[in-house]
Amino acid sequence: METEDQIKALPKLEQHIHIVGSVRPETLLWLVEEAGVEFPNSLKEVEQFFQYKDFDHFISVYSKVNDCITDERQFERIVYEMLEKEAQCNVKHVEAIFSTYDHVRRGLNHGLMIKALNRGIRKAREELGVGCTIRVDLVRNYGSEVGMKVLDLIEEEHENIVAIDLGGSEGGFPPAPYKEAFKRAGEMGLHLVAHAGEVSGPKSVWDAINYLGVERIGHGVSVSMDPSLLGFIKKQGITIEACPVSNVKTGVVPSINQHPIRRFYDEGLSVSVNSDDPSMFRTDMNQEYLQLNRELGFTVVDLFNISLNAVASSFLPETQKRRMIEEFQKEYLKIIA
Repeated sequence: METEDQIKALPKLEQHIHIVGSVRPETLLWLVEEAGVEFPNSLKEVEQFFQYKDFDHFISVYSKVNDCITDERQFERIVYEMLEKEAQCNVKHVEAIFSTYDHVRRGLNHGLMIKALNRGIRKAREELGVGCTIRVDLVRNYGSEVGMKVLDLIEEEHENIVAIDLGGSEGGFPPAPYKEAFKRAGEMGLHLVAHAGEVSGPKSVWDAINYLGVERIGHGVSVSMDPSLLGFIKKQGITIEACPVSNVKTGVVPSINQHPIRRFYDEGLSVSVNSDDPSMFRTDMNQEYLQLNRELGFTVVDLFNISLNAVASSFLPETQKRRMIEEFQKEYLKIIA
C-alpha cells in the first residue's frame, strides 16, 4: 500500500469540527432556497463566498451561513452529511461543535435542534458506523449572561451533549467573565474546552486554563510563543486540538509548513488533528493528515500516534476508549502489513 493510501486508511477520531462549518456547498444552496434569500445561488458563487481575507471576514461568512438555516429539521440532514464525509475518511467517532444560541437568537428552538441532530447522528451510526457526540459552544461574543442561558437550555434538553466550548471572536472577549458558567457546566458533568490562542496570544490560553479549567484547547497556535506555557500544557496533559488547514485559510499561520503542530508533537504534547470547518476550508480529515505528511514530514507512524492521542483525550467513557484503541491498533497492523 502506498503511503498516501495508508494515511487515508488510518482510523481517526475528530475532536474539533463545527456542524455549521461542515454544510456542503450543494446543501447550502438548498438552505438558501428554503430561506428565500438570493446569495449565493450557484456552486461557483459558494466557492467565491468561501474565500477569506482574514479571521474576522471568516466569522462574517459563517454568520451569513447561519442566516440560511431557518428550520430545526434541517440539522438532521446537515449532521448526517457531515458524518457521511467523516466515514469516508475512516473517522470512527466525532465530537461535533454546535453553537445553539446562534440559532436560538434567530428564532429556532434548542430542544428541537438537538432532537434533529440526534436523529441524524443515530442514522449515521446505524448506516455508516460512525459515532458522534455534541459539544455546545457558548460563543463568547454573546457575553457570559447568555452563556448561563445556554446552560439553562442544555439542562432542558441535553441528550448526547458531553461538553461545552467557548468559541467566537477571541479578540476582545477574554475567558475570565465565563468562569462561573464553566464552573456550573463542570458541576453539570460536562467536559470543558475553549478556543484559545488562535488569533490572540499566549495570555488567552493561560486565561482559559486558569479561569475555565479547560481539558482541551481549540487551535492553541500561540502556545508556541511561550515556552513556559508549552511546558505547563505538557505537564498537565492538556490536549491541543490543532486545525492546520483552517489556520492557513484564515491567515493565522502563513503556511502548513510553518504551523507549530510539528513542534507540539516533537516536544511530546498531546495533540490531535482536526478539520474545524471542512466545507468552508475545502478540507477533510484525510487532507489534514496528508498535508502534515507532505509539508511537515509526519510519517504514517506519527499520524497513527496522533489518532491514538485523539482517542485517549476524547470525551468517550474509559471502557469505550480502551476498546477503540484496541480496534485502531488492529486496523493499523493490517495497514502496514
